[in-house]
Amino acid sequence: MSTDPVRLSEQQRKFTQMYQALRTRICLLDYAPGQRLSEVTLAEEFGVSRTPLRRVLGRLESEGLLKSVQSVGTIVTDVDIEELTQTYQLRMELAEMIGRLSPVEVTPDLVERFRSILRRCDELVRTPDPRRFAQVNMDFLNVLLDLTENEPFREISERLYYRTTRIWIKSIARMDLAEEMQIFRREVADVLSAVEIGALDAVGHIRRSHIAMSFTRLRQGKAREEMQVSA
Repeated sequence: MSTDPVRLSEQQRKFTQMYQALRTRICLLDYAPGQRLSEVTLAEEFGVSRTPLRRVLGRLESEGLLKSVQSVGTIVTDVDIEELTQTYQLRMELAEMIGRLSPVEVTPDLVERFRSILRRCDELVRTPDPRRFAQVNMDFLNVLLDLTENEPFREISERLYYRTTRIWIKSIARMDLAEEMQIFRREVADVLSAVEIGALDAVGHIRRSHIAMSFTRLRQGKAREEMQVSA
């Protein structure tokens, strides 16, 4: 492998690009659970050899989004709310730390990024769309994580989020999308209010509460679905 800093930087950029693109496709269900990913097709799409691509696939596998099946290949994993209950519980506990671990200085630019998310929420309240909702939710996470400079916290929080986000997208068909959008908008508005006055501790409590409520609604929705199936 090249030790030239410029070359290494380009390789890292390409790795990050592939990793983020594939992760987003998996989490938006562009790649359905159980779908086999073709290394040849992906390598051609990104213009790389299969060696760096396999590094990306290996990272996604370590995060629980893919799995390798002998004689089959790389498969997108399925998700189940019961299997990821402990992950949700950990997300709730970690959320409260966002304002306490190496908090950043609140700048006008940071506040504006939250305001931009809120404006996008207002648009979605008027015209709900599940895919756009999922995307703005992901973007909201990215802005939230920029409230802290604690890299281990950022990495763990991001990994846990992407492990659970597909559950919501799979469940949206049995949920009231307009109501979910209103709830999410309230979360963003509350977080924005806290950030505007520099109350980053409050951001953590707001985030924890909404993760907990979202998890409860998901479990209730699943229970109703199971009752209908068994009826």
